[in-house]
Amino acid sequence: MGLYDRDYTRESSQPVYQYAQRPSMHFRKPSTIVGWLLLINITVFILALLFKPLGAFIYQWFSIDTRSLPQTLQLWRLITYQFLHDPVWIFHILFNMYALYIFGRIIEQFFGKKRFLFFYLTCGVIGGLFYTLLSLIGFLGAGVMVGASGSILGIIGACAVMFPQMKIMLFPVPIPISIRKAAIGGAFLFGLLVLTRGNNAGGHAAHLAGMAAGALYAYWPNIKYKLKPKTAGAKWYKKRKSQRQVLEELDRILEKVHNSGVHSLTRKEKQILRQATKLQQQDER
Repeated sequence: MGLYDRDYTRESSQPVYQYAQRPSMHFRKPSTIVGWLLLINITVFILALLFKPLGAFIYQWFSIDTRSLPQTLQLWRLITYQFLHDPVWIFHILFNMYALYIFGRIIEQFFGKKRFLFFYLTCGVIGGLFYTLLSLIGFLGAGVMVGASGSILGIIGACAVMFPQMKIMLFPVPIPISIRKAAIGGAFLFGLLVLTRGNNAGGHAAHLAGMAAGALYAYWPNIKYKLKPKTAGAKWYKKRKSQRQVLEELDRILEKVHNSGVHSLTRKEKQILRQATKLQQQDER
């Protein structure tokens, strides 16, 4: 990822979210989940760099490691690996944290703190699981994986669904492009690199799975909305069909009352007459 502008808009919507904080020389606790995630990731990275024995311990016990089955089955690693980054390539954490700062705040604003944290961690877990699965079946080689990229790509996948016209710029090409097109292109590239088992195929597998999880999570309300009207429509049609049958039978009953009187009605006919009266009262409301 490269430099992103902040045109947080759909085709016809107003800007979604902006921060306006006054600068301060005093330390303040982060007020958002994104703030806490930034603080934790950066703190862990700095501590691992400054204190080599501590760093060795952290990366040994908290990264995803598929080189042995016992380490693969240590499920806490699916969470903790998201807070570790390559200590050699500093751009790994810089790009991830920058994308988290830019895009994470948008999604947190819409989801709320608790839901956003669940969403963020879940995308990372799915990314880690996908890499682990490909490694276990032998499609990808066993190894160690760290980084928040699966979670970050989940956020970008969600943005691509929720704000498809948001403009971003991919480094080093300074040409604005919609985030949906960028996400589709990225997914294609990640999938190609995984299939060809290119460089960092395991990381790209986590990218692809995390992005897919984020996009699906964001699109799920649309799926529910499309399914719900069908169910509601079926119930409405069934109800209206029953009402129509009652009204059709009512005409015959009223004619019978006119010709022979109320006393000539059967118990079932009287029941239909009461139902028709209730329907009429409901319509008048």
